[in-house]
Amino acid sequence: MAATEKSQILGDQQAYQLAVGIKKYALRDAGFVEKKSGKFLLQRNLDPNLGLNASLKLKITVEADLKRFKMTTTTANGLKEVNIFKTGDVKVQSEQLGYLLNDLVERGILSQA
Repeated sequence: MAATEKSQILGDQQAYQLAVGIKKYALRDAGFVEKKSGKFLLQRNLDPNLGLNASLKLKITVEADLKRFKMTTTTANGLKEVNIFKTGDVKVQSEQLGYLLNDLVERGILSQA
């Protein structure tokens, strides 16, 4: 999936976009890691009851220009996109996803599109 100005999680109705005037330091403060290519990557677990390497993950990659991004939910190894609304413990995973996305909205990193 290519980076775009708007993105949404597979199976979710709500789309998000990067907030206007986003800064690199805000991404770092929120837990994003800057890669050698200049892209910023955030990975968070969607099931707090499972270990770090066993849980489905929210993965957000922001391009170096801070204008485009991609947002997916992936398997534990991060290689395959999954629809969390059809697999596993839907209530726990969707609740955790909502919490993580709301936190990014409150921090001024994402905004609802």
